Amino acid sequence: MTSTNSHNLTNSAISKRWPAPAKLNLFLHVTGQRADGYHELQTLFQFIDHCDYLDFQITDSPELILHSTISDSVADSDNLILKAAKSLKKHTQYNGGAHIWLDKLLPMGGGLGGGSSDAATTLVALNALWKTNVSPQKLAEIGLVLGADVPVFINGFSAFAEGVGERLISVEPAELWYLVVVPDVHVSTQDIFQDPSLPRDTPKLEIVSLMGQQWTNDCQKLVTTRHPQVANALSWLVEYAPSRMTGTGACVFGEFTHSQQALDALAELPADMQGFVAKGMNKSPLQIRLEQL
Repeated sequence: MTSTNSHNLTNSAISKRWPAPAKLNLFLHVTGQRADGYHELQTLFQFIDHCDYLDFQITDSPELILHSTISDSVADSDNLILKAAKSLKKHTQYNGGAHIWLDKLLPMGGGLGGGSSDAATTLVALNALWKTNVSPQKLAEIGLVLGADVPVFINGFSAFAEGVGERLISVEPAELWYLVVVPDVHVSTQDIFQDPSLPRDTPKLEIVSLMGQQWTNDCQKLVTTRHPQVANALSWLVEYAPSRMTGTGACVFGEFTHSQQALDALAELPADMQGFVAKGMNKSPLQIRLEQL
């Protein structure tokens, strides 16, 4: 990546360890498809304490510069972090810029929302550090242009979501422990939503009904059919706990009441699989970080 001369940096210290948490879709129903091609969803988002981390240093010069180990695999023009920073800069007419460092820990293409979360953390952090005072509602509008999952990360609280995922109602599901298994495959969300065999007619239900029923993911059957790695991970995990896929995959998660139960299952994970234990959080680590300012 390019870098600016040091005299362009302000005297501000680097603002470190802004979390970009993963999310789980505790359930995901596809209830229809709109004329513009987007799908109507009903889903329940909960955060987990497994995160990417971003550091920021604001600059007097206008450049936005990302330092990241993934910069070689994702073009700057496609990078959601830079897109988010540019969108906020354009909306606020802010004259300065920033150096941004990304510590990428979440898997890409795993259904954990890592790219959307990185974008949301960039909007929230730069809005605070630039003192641009954009409301959370407006930040969510800016974020929705970048991706359907960005608003829930900006919102900062577990939420029942409708529409394409932008209409949010805060909820408080049980904060369980999860064993998340990460199959070695990148699942394209676009490919899944374009597949004609994806069910698109799950009946819409009221939130009270949805919260009280057994939770499922409408994308799971299609993804496990297309990707044996996901099917294998799920068939292993379901032996230990109620388990299903998050988002459009590839990650699957099992639910445990106690951390030790999840850790015990993790210890049995086959050598050809990867995974981690995480805690469900109804208040996002990013929201907690923002409140500490």
